[in-house]
Amino acid sequence: MKAFKLLPALKQTIWGGQKLKSLYGGEDMDNIAESWVLSCHAAGPSVVSGGLYDGLTLPEALAQCGEGVLGSKVKNNNFPVLIKLIDAADKLSIQVHPNDAYAHQYENDNGKTESWVILDADENAELIFGVNRELSKEEFRSHIENNTLQDVVKRVPVKKGDVAFIPAGTLHAIGGGILLAEVQQSSDVTYRVYDYGRLQNGRPRELHIEKALEVTSLTPSSANFAPCGETKKGDGFEQTLLVSCPYFTMERIEISSHYSGKMSEESFLSLLVTEGVGEYAEGEESLPLKKGDSLFLPAGNGDFAVKGKLELLKTGIS
Repeated sequence: MKAFKLLPALKQTIWGGQKLKSLYGGEDMDNIAESWVLSCHAAGPSVVSGGLYDGLTLPEALAQCGEGVLGSKVKNNNFPVLIKLIDAADKLSIQVHPNDAYAHQYENDNGKTESWVILDADENAELIFGVNRELSKEEFRSHIENNTLQDVVKRVPVKKGDVAFIPAGTLHAIGGGILLAEVQQSSDVTYRVYDYGRLQNGRPRELHIEKALEVTSLTPSSANFAPCGETKKGDGFEQTLLVSCPYFTMERIEISSHYSGKMSEESFLSLLVTEGVGEYAEGEESLPLKKGDSLFLPAGNGDFAVKGKLELLKTGIS
């Protein structure tokens, strides 16, 4: 089985922008808040573009591929990650995601640990990352009910290239004026805590306060938004380990001329083009690449190469 391109599921919401339309179309949409560029989730599966499985959803294509395509690290063929591009023209709600144990018990879904790579950011862009002091549940509830939650959240300025790792249970929000790539567990469970009094279709969006009280960590965390590994220079590329956690490993590959790799039997790979143009080559076959393109590489597929001048976000399973 060869690597193949994916078309994203597109999502719009009140905080979305216009930046992703140049990559994916969606002219009939008011905005594109998220493009799910690698997804097997029922809420928005990606679709194969070209080749043997053209037009099939990613889950449908994988079902036809047989055993081993996801790699030995993926248990029970349970697709483990979801990768998005997010265009936050306006700020997102302050929210939190549960861990696996809570989500399995109450949501029939996975928990959601995630990581963000900032691709573009306005001058004064910021994220909300946890709380700025130790809180009790009673204090947390009081700040929510009295509309003073913004007084106790930690605000962190961000710029292009920053990397944020958001463990499940971390209170967080993306600020306005940020374009980012998100790698997360395959989950669509979000508990919205505060939404700035905004209205959608004339009504406030639903909050999930009781569940948030059960899962939110109320102890401040350090916000070191730097890659977790060093940059290694190769012939024609630089490779930086951004995040390594129990759910996924994420690297940034900056290619000046060429990059080569080998698919192991342990994990499939995702390649997301975040800048530039180039070409993916596997044996005698090749695929053109441009900004926004998403490739799925099956486990055990052997050698591959990428040529051109481009940046990739490379994701595999830990």
